[in-house]
Amino acid sequence: MVPSITITLDGRGGRQYAPGETLAGSYRLEPVGMESISAIEISILWYTEGKGSEDMGIHEFWRLSVDSGDWIDLRRPGRFSTTLPQTPLSYHGITLRIHWCVRIRVFLTGNRESMEELPFLLGNLPDVRTLKLN
Repeated sequence: MVPSITITLDGRGGRQYAPGETLAGSYRLEPVGMESISAIEISILWYTEGKGSEDMGIHEFWRLSVDSGDWIDLRRPGRFSTTLPQTPLSYHGITLRIHWCVRIRVFLTGNRESMEELPFLLGNLPDVRTLKLN
């Protein structure tokens, strides 16, 4: 059975963060037996989309692996925390968009995997698609 992944950010009604702020939260996996999980990856990353080549950068990355002796306890939510960088800021332009997200990837026995992303905004740039020009 492929697990359902729920990602929650701490103490925020919204999902907008300033550069240098702490992003913290948790993830929960349900339903899955502990014996079927081989690894969990937690990433805080940004990626671009739009015209031209797409790019991606990983700000923070953690990997828990049964093969490495890590204890993966699914009875409790997993935790993550990082200080966000100064750039790149979230941007929603006409030809380019920069997205930030928390990504959880779960690797299961039998070469199966499950992934979930929770987007958030870094910075407070205006959405240029909604700006009115004079």
